Amino acid sequence: MSKMRFILAVAVAGLLCFDIVSVSGDIGTAIAYDPPYLPTRCGGYDQEQFPEGGLFAAASDGVWDNGAACGRRYRLKCISGRRKPCKNGSIVIQVVDVCRTNPCQATLTLSNKAFDAVSRNPNAKINVEYSQI
Repeated sequence: MSKMRFILAVAVAGLLCFDIVSVSGDIGTAIAYDPPYLPTRCGGYDQEQFPEGGLFAAASDGVWDNGAACGRRYRLKCISGRRKPCKNGSIVIQVVDVCRTNPCQATLTLSNKAFDAVSRNPNAKINVEYSQI
């Protein structure tokens, strides 16, 4: 009986370690924002600042880091939200601006294209996992 408990304890410990290791990024929220996207705090009126494919974001103060976030890229995926908005997979976004509202309504405010790539509902506030790459 004690051998069985030991095996069960090792199995549970292994699963807990796997869950801890599998979390690879920060958890936050995301919403979509509409054009006009210019000017931005990172590149002003320069259209060249936007990454190909239109996957970009404005960052909240915590991510913005006094402007150091300009140009940073993050792998982002939707993890939950109301009415199951998440699409499968992840995207790579680039920070081009700081959140325009005070207080900011989300950790990351995504371009419409970026938000559409991860959420089925364009008006949702979603929970996301993101990590700098």
